[in-house]
Amino acid sequence: MSVREGLSKFGKFLSGMVMPNIGAFIAWGFLTALFIETGWLPNEQFASITGPMLSYLIPILIAAQGGYLTGGDRGRIAGAIAVVGCIAGAPDTTMLMGAMAMGPFAGWVIKMFDRLMEGRTPAGFEMLIDNFSVGILGMLLAMLGYVVIGPVMTTILAVLMGGVQILVQYSLMPLLAIFIEPAKVLFLNNALNHGIFTPIGIAQAEETGRSIMYMLEANPGPGVGVLLAYCFFCRDAKTRQSAPGAIIIHFFGGIHEIYFPYVLMNPKVIIAPIVGNMAAIAWFSLTGAGLTSAASPGSIIAFLSMSPSDMILTNLIGVLIAAGVSFAIAVPLVRSMQVADIDQASQQMREMKGTAEAAVISDTEGGKIVFACDAGMGSSAMGATRFRNRIKAERPDLTVEHSSVDTVPADANIVVCQRVLSERARKSAPSAQIVTIDNFLDDPALDSLYKALTQLSHAAELIETTPAPAPEPVAEDRPSLTITADDIQLGLAPVGREQCIRDSGALLVKRGCVSEPYIDAMVERDRLTSVYIGMGIAIPHGTNEAKEAVEKTGVVLQQYPEGVDFDGERANLVFGIAGRGEEHLEVLANICRILEDEAVLEKMKTTTDKDWVVRVLSGKDA
Repeated sequence: MSVREGLSKFGKFLSGMVMPNIGAFIAWGFLTALFIETGWLPNEQFASITGPMLSYLIPILIAAQGGYLTGGDRGRIAGAIAVVGCIAGAPDTTMLMGAMAMGPFAGWVIKMFDRLMEGRTPAGFEMLIDNFSVGILGMLLAMLGYVVIGPVMTTILAVLMGGVQILVQYSLMPLLAIFIEPAKVLFLNNALNHGIFTPIGIAQAEETGRSIMYMLEANPGPGVGVLLAYCFFCRDAKTRQSAPGAIIIHFFGGIHEIYFPYVLMNPKVIIAPIVGNMAAIAWFSLTGAGLTSAASPGSIIAFLSMSPSDMILTNLIGVLIAAGVSFAIAVPLVRSMQVADIDQASQQMREMKGTAEAAVISDTEGGKIVFACDAGMGSSAMGATRFRNRIKAERPDLTVEHSSVDTVPADANIVVCQRVLSERARKSAPSAQIVTIDNFLDDPALDSLYKALTQLSHAAELIETTPAPAPEPVAEDRPSLTITADDIQLGLAPVGREQCIRDSGALLVKRGCVSEPYIDAMVERDRLTSVYIGMGIAIPHGTNEAKEAVEKTGVVLQQYPEGVDFDGERANLVFGIAGRGEEHLEVLANICRILEDEAVLEKMKTTTDKDWVVRVLSGKDA
């Protein structure tokens, strides 16, 4: 793994700890801006809230999130306990950096303990051991934080603060832009902003009520200047027409990544945001400007909201200086470039980011890929099974699982889900790479993911050194699901999409698997995300809320030789699913095996031999 890839992963992990808690930063920032002695509405009583929020609330929230990312819910508790030791061990230092270190470490300790105890916990003592282990380990980690982590982080912060003071003393702060702007384009902005600038900014703001460190990476001006140059002077009409929309997203939405493709299509343009940010930092340093809290995301709205009352105009001028200087330098560079292709540059950016993140998994033995759908029962299970079968020979070290989009495991490295579920996936797994698809079986994004995970050089080493894992034994108390001729209907005439799903539900009701309300839940599930998964197959099933309507696990099949229309795709095989446990996964695994044999799949779409279908779905024939 290269240094850039490592820093990218590090920055992404930091972002996963900080971003879910930005609301706490904003609350503290507004309280500071409004009620401290130099604020908009000075109020001693309300200003007293800012101290506890900064000293206790924010570090505990960050440490808890870090613990969750590495150790799940138990890691969250351990991280919160442990960081209190850091806070107590360094009472004069805001322990943000300590939280970023101790939280994930505590989660990892809990995870290692759970692995050690796996299969060793006596029956009936699970709750006792779970609670006491978190409490005792959390106590020991808090003691470690008091004695070691707190003082060490205080020293590190003091060194960083000293470096900042030197830069300020010798007027060298603008030189930081030489590193900041290229780092942003290389997706290292989170590592810089959340890992370095924000901790220093908090320490400064605690003393003076504001900090210039919050402004270095978040200033939207440099990117706006680049986009304005493309908007007015780019020769390629398509690129020129795309720039105004990008300006709105970047300037008001704070999504700085939107301007990265415009730099990548002509790398010389990076000079513009570098010089623009240097000019802005020089202005901020000269005027003593600063923000009261982190401006995240880096939009003009957040930037001005976090500005003290006496600094709004000054800070706005700094943004305009950055935009103006960046624009002036970018114009000749954009005008002189060859006709650009923004689509190609965007693809280059996606490949840079995606390949770097895929490379992280390739170089991390035992990475986890999670296929997620709304209920985690049907389409994601099939997608995970098929992808696992596809990749296991080249990457036996990888774990491929499936889950509900709202319960993605905390240690997931990559989450594969349908586009409409991507936001829920990001909330569920903030530190994971999200791969969005249209269907779980034959989507081009899955081919790209497979290629990224198998064609990197390290994969060959893993094939040679990592033995293929033995197949997991089937638990003795998990009953096998049998599918019979009564569960199958062949040669059905085409019907509408909703009617098809309702007919599938009606057959599940007839077979005693579900009660009537489950049918409406199947229709609702299709409205949320299509139950068509590709290759002529649909898997209607109910939403999570409908699990109470499931009487027993069952799978039924309805064959439509002429197909049922699903948004322009034809579903010939419709598998209705009702699942209480995991018994239905055996049938889905057999379906995935069928998909590997095109002749068997095509035969199943038109056959009239019900006994043959039963044998195939039972794994007794091919």
